[in-house]
Amino acid sequence: MMWDEFFQQAQSHVYDTLKTDSETPLFHDCTTFTRLSAVLRLMNLKAKYGWSDKSFTELLQLLKLMLPKDNTLPDRHYEAKKVLCLMGLQYKKIHACPNDCILYRKEFESLHKCPRCGLSRYKVKDDGRSNDEDVIDKGPPAKVLWYLPIIPRFKRLFAIATDAMNFAWHADNRKCDGMLRHPADSPQWKKIDGLFPHFGSEARNLRLDLALDGMNPFGNLSTNHSSWPVLLSIYNFPPWLCMKRKYVILCMMIASPKQSRTDIDVYLSPLIEDLRILWEEGVDVFDGYRQQSFKLQAIIFCTINDFPAYGNLSGYSVKGHHACPICEKQTSYLQLKHGKKTVYTRHRKFLKPNHPYQRLKKAFNGCQEHEIAPTPLTGDQVYDQVKDINIIFGKTQKKSIEKKLWKKRSIFFYLPY
Repeated sequence: MMWDEFFQQAQSHVYDTLKTDSETPLFHDCTTFTRLSAVLRLMNLKAKYGWSDKSFTELLQLLKLMLPKDNTLPDRHYEAKKVLCLMGLQYKKIHACPNDCILYRKEFESLHKCPRCGLSRYKVKDDGRSNDEDVIDKGPPAKVLWYLPIIPRFKRLFAIATDAMNFAWHADNRKCDGMLRHPADSPQWKKIDGLFPHFGSEARNLRLDLALDGMNPFGNLSTNHSSWPVLLSIYNFPPWLCMKRKYVILCMMIASPKQSRTDIDVYLSPLIEDLRILWEEGVDVFDGYRQQSFKLQAIIFCTINDFPAYGNLSGYSVKGHHACPICEKQTSYLQLKHGKKTVYTRHRKFLKPNHPYQRLKKAFNGCQEHEIAPTPLTGDQVYDQVKDINIIFGKTQKKSIEKKLWKKRSIFFYLPY
């Protein structure tokens, strides 16, 4: 009971602070902007045009000098963030092991060293010391995961009447003429509705696309650094809004000098936990368009990534002689004699049986193609192959010497669907 009272007091304090900022004029006799609206408009411009924190602070200081002396505009980026943090869109800064063994959360939250590789949680000092006495100082972490929780962001989108209306566009306004105009016209969308009728009966339930890839944030090829942004797109929206920058949600940023490779599952665990909540329990959300609350659910509809990132996510070995996840051990390959490269051949088997290319010889490898294309594995068949694979994440862990096509059980298999 005491905790409930404390929580209610904290919530009332947040509401009072936001209400005060929304009613406080930017300066005396100002009827256009309040302190909250001015900060919101400026922060939107900062995000839209990619201003640095330093340049934004200098802009605030200049504007504060230009406005009347009694103005309430913050003069630093840090103070402006404090005004907006009360709106509930915070991020989580989660420390990680430099060798990708664990995230310092849950049972590992209070540790200062990795229990698997023994590496310090914090950066080593210039003199090379990294004992427990140094760690108590809590210097900068050796590796960080930036996680932006997705549930509060979905709630904010539904609170806006226009966006809440667009979430059901695929059911209310989509043209259904048998043409493929939207992901809702695809067989996969209809299959999900058939397998999970309770989920498909609510048009506002979210179909999400997860996209991730590595990039060099410094734009310099000589700099050995790799950052991995994880993005979510919402396929409920009309086609002209699905990929708008406004609706593409950055939910995770993995910053590291080295690639995580198959250990990326360690970093995806907070996102997968939220996705499980959105599927199994659902979240109470207020619809600003219909002026009612409902239970929101969400599903990962598909993923978008290049082939190396596909291998990191799925756990399939996308290098070597059997790099095709469809053909697997039946992959047709050829080792170049002088270039020492592996090339993959005999793609004609994926054409229709009566295609004229099947009978050509000179244009291809000197023979006709009569082989039948393999059938891609279903999710259940893949799971049967990987369910017994036990892997300990981390770059210092001993990997199996035996070469296997599937190296891990992907974290996506923890999602019930």
